Amino acid sequence: MSKQRTPFTKEQLLPQEEMLEILKQKGNLFIGIPKETSFQEKRVCLTPDAVSALINNGHRVLFESGAGKGAKFSDKDYSEAGAEISKDTAKVFSCPIILKVEPPSFDEIKLINPQAILISALQLKTQTKKYFETLASKRITALAFEFIKDEDGAYPAVRALSEIAGTASILIASELLSNAHGGNGLMFGNISGVPPAEVVILGAGTVGEFAARSAIGLGANVKVFDNSITKLRCIQTNLGRPLYTSTLQPKNLMKALKRCDVAIGAVRGKNRSPIIVTEAMVESMKNGAAVIDVSIDMGGCFETSEVTTHKTPTFIKHGVIHYCVPNIPARYARSASISISNIFTPYLLKIAEDGGLEQSLRFDKGLKSGLYFYHGILTNKSVADWFDLKHSDINLLIF
Repeated sequence: MSKQRTPFTKEQLLPQEEMLEILKQKGNLFIGIPKETSFQEKRVCLTPDAVSALINNGHRVLFESGAGKGAKFSDKDYSEAGAEISKDTAKVFSCPIILKVEPPSFDEIKLINPQAILISALQLKTQTKKYFETLASKRITALAFEFIKDEDGAYPAVRALSEIAGTASILIASELLSNAHGGNGLMFGNISGVPPAEVVILGAGTVGEFAARSAIGLGANVKVFDNSITKLRCIQTNLGRPLYTSTLQPKNLMKALKRCDVAIGAVRGKNRSPIIVTEAMVESMKNGAAVIDVSIDMGGCFETSEVTTHKTPTFIKHGVIHYCVPNIPARYARSASISISNIFTPYLLKIAEDGGLEQSLRFDKGLKSGLYFYHGILTNKSVADWFDLKHSDINLLIF
């Protein structure tokens, strides 16, 4: 008897697990980039090169005229990259996706369409309960870029801007020490036969690491203080050299501050930066020494710090020059804009590739951690606790 022939192979007849395929359909994005209106904010979210990459992938970008001016990018640069330029602010805010550096003001939120997607900084410490209630009433989906995590669990936007702030703090200090700015006329460079400048850095995070890197590069003597031994160990490893490190012991710190020419404050706390340097410690510092309090946006870690602006950035207290501008990266608007753009562009292309933000949030845990509003429902616990608002777990809303 001949063997019955079957159109299936033996492997195909074996029981298989059921495979459910989630079909990803590429979506086209329509992104609006309004001009920043916040005080002394000169940065822009996307560079002309980033806009070109988005346009070449089939997306639309509507740019408000002059949005890149502060970072020295002209409307012509953007239109040549393929963006549409408009002088109508309301038209830009009516786009389905709004991309901003600073959080929108109440007047700007009024211009945003219901159900739109907002990607910007949140700056939790500067917000009010009304801000979140207004966003909720518009059923907006909002992402805060300082909460977005990468695959390593780090915060790429925060790190990028901290790198700029750390490097900038040393560049600013070197200016303040010059005679032109009323300093002691000290030069940072390691000149033969001249003792190097003494720099004390409080905090061994990203800001502290990049401040140390820049100071060492200019030939200064650097001392880093932090209460985390792990961070102090990391900073030595990352800089590839042994340097003076210490925990925050008052006796050691006082001795270092008395001798230093520059003190950089880069200590952050959960809600407010802890005050590490008391007024008495500042009084004991050299005349003409400079204090750069990078953590002033969270209250500052020097007791004598008071918020200043880019227009009048310094004041003198007890003979010590204080620089306490909260938004240091805006001083280098072009570099900061390129840095922010490098972070945003891959995310935007990925959102489109996944078929929209909802699909991306399903697949990308790091992006999900940046979400604080989902169709008008507050999803961030720390925001809810801070402002005494109700929130829902995002995992119950997106399956």
